[in-house]
Amino acid sequence: MEHVRLGRSGLPVSRLCLGTMTFGLQCDEDQSRRILDKALDGGIDFLDTADGYPLGGDLSTVGRTEEILGRYLAGKRQDVVLATKCFVPMGPHPWNAGTSAKHILDAIDASLRRLQTDYVDLYQLHFDDRATPLEETLRALDQVVRDGKARYIGVSNWAAWRLALAVGKAELLRTVPITSVQPRYNLLFRANERDLFPLCHETGVGVIPYNPLAGGLLTGKHARQDEAPDGRFTLGNVGGMYRDRYWHDREFDTVDALRPLADEAGVSMAQLALGWVLAQPAITAPIVGASRPEQLDDALAAASKGLDPEIVSRLDELTVEWRRSDAER
Repeated sequence: MEHVRLGRSGLPVSRLCLGTMTFGLQCDEDQSRRILDKALDGGIDFLDTADGYPLGGDLSTVGRTEEILGRYLAGKRQDVVLATKCFVPMGPHPWNAGTSAKHILDAIDASLRRLQTDYVDLYQLHFDDRATPLEETLRALDQVVRDGKARYIGVSNWAAWRLALAVGKAELLRTVPITSVQPRYNLLFRANERDLFPLCHETGVGVIPYNPLAGGLLTGKHARQDEAPDGRFTLGNVGGMYRDRYWHDREFDTVDALRPLADEAGVSMAQLALGWVLAQPAITAPIVGASRPEQLDDALAAASKGLDPEIVSRLDELTVEWRRSDAER
């Protein structure tokens, strides 16, 4: 597995990052461990989680994914680059969420307990909290790093203008720089190419995108006439979000148009979609998830083989409409 630098930092990370949001709800602990074994055996040693996982859970399940990882990593902590996030509600009180100094400093300690480690390599803000001053948030993250509880900081689901503001304020305040951003990105959602990715190029922020397979739609295994399958599209309180994002005729039309290119390239639909993401110069390491170990086979194949540049160019042309935001369509 190739390793690349995470943004402008000196940290090498594997070209693929394993997302773990299925652990603890879609996947029980034994299945989660098998997925982790498969990933590490394949060279994926960059792991991403969040205190609010598993996806689709509630206050009774938050933290379960980190607990599974903590038990798995006992004796193996130095074999991985470990990332987690904070933001979502972790308790019944209003201060148990967001990016206030109180919540960040409480949340990192709780994550470290669940992960059974002294530090995480990358600590990220899961969402943007516009009710909290950026200066407060950045100083709290700086404290986390200075206390040795994280090595680098990042953000997730941030608009380009907010990231630009945060990068500038961190320089002004002389707090630790933002090393990475996690945006949604795939052949069916390319809007971040317009503003976010050029910003990341100019500022040296690494891009570790999630949803490279559009919740599984880009695997080509779903038919538009079917009901949304069990899993990502029906999972708890996020199933509706995924259906709103991807379960529409225009998305299925694009998937149908991609099939001949996959056949021509001699790869699966999943390899085609992930290979295209990996070929984009802005991308550091796509986040790939799984509910079964064998689902990682396509991801590992995409990372090892790559796509012909002509196929990449044709995919660019075929999906250029998806560079526009929903508001522009």
